[in-house]
Amino acid sequence: MAVKYRDYYEILGIKRGASQDEVQRAYRKLARKFHPDVNKASDAEDKFKEINEAYEVLKDPEKRKLYDQLGPEWRSGQDFRPPPGWNVHTDFGQGGAHGDFQWGGAGGGFSDFFESIFGAAGFRQAQGGPGGYGRGTVWRQAGADQETTIRISLDEAFRGGSKPIVLQSQVVTPNGQVEVQERRYDVKIPPGILPGQKIRLSGQGGEGTGGGPRGDLYLKVEIDQHPVFTLKGRDLYMEVPVTPWEAVLGAEVETTTPSGNVSLKIPAGTQTGRKLRLRAKGMPNPKGSAGDLYAIVSVKIPSQPTPRERELFEELKKESGFNPRQ
Repeated sequence: MAVKYRDYYEILGIKRGASQDEVQRAYRKLARKFHPDVNKASDAEDKFKEINEAYEVLKDPEKRKLYDQLGPEWRSGQDFRPPPGWNVHTDFGQGGAHGDFQWGGAGGGFSDFFESIFGAAGFRQAQGGPGGYGRGTVWRQAGADQETTIRISLDEAFRGGSKPIVLQSQVVTPNGQVEVQERRYDVKIPPGILPGQKIRLSGQGGEGTGGGPRGDLYLKVEIDQHPVFTLKGRDLYMEVPVTPWEAVLGAEVETTTPSGNVSLKIPAGTQTGRKLRLRAKGMPNPKGSAGDLYAIVSVKIPSQPTPRERELFEELKKESGFNPRQ
């Protein structure tokens, strides 16, 4: 028996080459719009059912690959028959690893088109009350994951620790109103965290519906600029000013690092711009070796020399045959 072909890409409003992130974003936007708890339109439930069916297929790489084998030449509403030899008994398990919904009701939740491709094992059906879809149906939706930015200092990133933060978010109530909520967290900063990495707060994302679990909250780390140190990967860079005689004769100078003061050896004849490496004095690495700290030497001269200093420099000028331009 022929069934009507369903273009799942068209239902979600995305292109066939859309990434998994694009699939998920499109689904979340439409699911919020047509959820029966929020949208009271007469066709909202049917639209929501259609959106979930499309997402059930396109979120799962195996289901999506199988669906894409049908080819792009089909149009929504056309009569469709599975190609000869089509395997309708493919078992994808209990809804895949990313199932967000459970439906109840003896009538099932997906269309004949879906079942003609994937068979009865292609979806999850939770036991529920009598009747078809929409009667005795149990809507159970996991909350959406959320992401925001957390700014920390370089010292906090280096040492780790706890950081109290306050976040404001907009939520949609069951009656469709938008409210602002304020949430406070004591965030654990792992030592050595880098810009762009994320801290996961489990169960602190969007609220689920129908008893579904909350999503997760991800805090994307940004590190404020430091007055002394520059971060590149796990390596740190800093400028170390030295006097002309320290650069010429060599010296040991005390310098500050994020882990404490150290004695830095300046080799004789050091030029401005020379990099001196302090091994493993950079950012910690919980999974391996720490970064290095590079001290960039900068030779400084007195901008207002005393009369005696000027006299000594005049004497050096007479005695030295050094010419940096030769």
